Amino acid sequence: MFYLSASTVPQHPLCLQAEDVSEKKTQLWHSRFGHLNYKGLSTLASKQMVLGIPSLKSPKTICTTCLVGKQHRDSIPMQSSWRASTKLQLIHADICGPISPSSHSNKRYILSFIDDYSRKAWIYFLHEKSEPIIVFKSFKACVEKEAGTYITCLRIDKGGEFTSKEFIDFCINQGISRQLMEAYTHQQNRVAECKNQNIMNAIRVVLHEKQVPKPFWPEAVRWCVHVQNRSPTSVVDQRTPEEIWSGVNPRVDYFRIFGCVAHTHVPDQKRSKLDEKSQKCVFLGVSDESKACKLFDPITKKFIMSRDVVFEEDKSWNWHRHAEESKADVLDWEDKETEEDAKPIQHEITDRYDNNQDELEPLLNSESNANQDPPVDALPIGGRAARTRITSVDD
Repeated sequence: MFYLSASTVPQHPLCLQAEDVSEKKTQLWHSRFGHLNYKGLSTLASKQMVLGIPSLKSPKTICTTCLVGKQHRDSIPMQSSWRASTKLQLIHADICGPISPSSHSNKRYILSFIDDYSRKAWIYFLHEKSEPIIVFKSFKACVEKEAGTYITCLRIDKGGEFTSKEFIDFCINQGISRQLMEAYTHQQNRVAECKNQNIMNAIRVVLHEKQVPKPFWPEAVRWCVHVQNRSPTSVVDQRTPEEIWSGVNPRVDYFRIFGCVAHTHVPDQKRSKLDEKSQKCVFLGVSDESKACKLFDPITKKFIMSRDVVFEEDKSWNWHRHAEESKADVLDWEDKETEEDAKPIQHEITDRYDNNQDELEPLLNSESNANQDPPVDALPIGGRAARTRITSVDD
C-alpha cells in the first residue's frame, strides 16, 4: 500500500463563476422554452432530441415566475396506509351540492356517509347545508342498530355544516372523535369526495339513457347508490360492500334499467269491473321500506309501490308527447261537457214541463175544481207539477 502526501487546495473563484454561468444559461433556456420544467429541459439536451441546445444542468435556485403560474398543492397518497378493521370504526361524510335543478320536493344537496371498513354508502337529501346534524342523528341510530356497535370516528372537512356548536357537542356527548380535513382539500377526504363524484357521474348517465327529467335526480341517486353497494370496489377484494356489511351475498336478479317502461297490476279494490287491469308507469328504482318497485305514473303524477310489474326495458317514456296529450285530453273533455251535454238536458226538461202543463190545463179550468181542506185523518198526495190540491171530483 502506498500513501500519497498532498495538501488541500481551496476552490478557485473561477470554478464558482463557471457554476454561476452554467445556472444562468440553464435559466435562459428555461425561459426560452416557455418555462419548461428543468427535467424536461435536461432531457432535451442529453437525449439530443433537438439541435442547437447546449448541455444544461438543473439549477439550485427556484424560478419565482413558475410559482406564479404553476404552483400546485403537494400530492397526497391515493390511498391511506391505514384502514378500519371493523364496521363503523371510521365513517367518511361529505356534502355535495347545490344541485340544479332542485328536486320536486326542493332538495338541493346530497349528504353521503361511507363506512371505511365495508365501503357501503348511505345517502340523504337536504334542503340546506345547515341540516346535517338532524340527518346524522338519524343515520347514527340506524346503522348502530344494524351493526350492533357504535360509531368511533367521523372524518369530515372543516366546512361550516360540520363545525357548528350543536354538531360538536353531539359528537362529544356520544364519544365520537372527529378527523377534520382542510376545507376545499378534497384529496384529504378522498373516499367521500370520490363517492360523490362517482354518484354524480352515474346519475348523469342513467338520466340521459332513458331521457328521464332532471328533477328526478334523487330517485336516480338512490338507485345508483343501491347498485354501487352491490358492485365490486378496488379496495375490497372478492366481495361487495353490501356483503361485507350484512354478511349475505346480495341478489341482483331484480335489477332493471332505470327509467324504462313498467306495467303494474291494478288491484281489484282500486278498479271497477270494466277498468283496465294494468297501468303503464316508469321504473324509478326500488323501495327502501319493502320488497317492491318504485314506479311513477307521468299521467297522474303519482308514485306507486308494486311487486306485480312487467318491464319493457328496451322502451322509454316519451315525457314531452304524453304531457301534451294529457293537457289536450283535459281541454277536450271540458269542451264536450259544456257545449254538447248541457243543451240536450235543458231541452228534455223544458219539453217534459210543457207536456205536464197540457194535461193539467183541463183540470184547472173545470167547474168541479175547488179548494178544500182535507179531512183530519187524510194525507195529501204529492205531485211534481201540481199547483192545487184536488180532494173530490163529481162524476
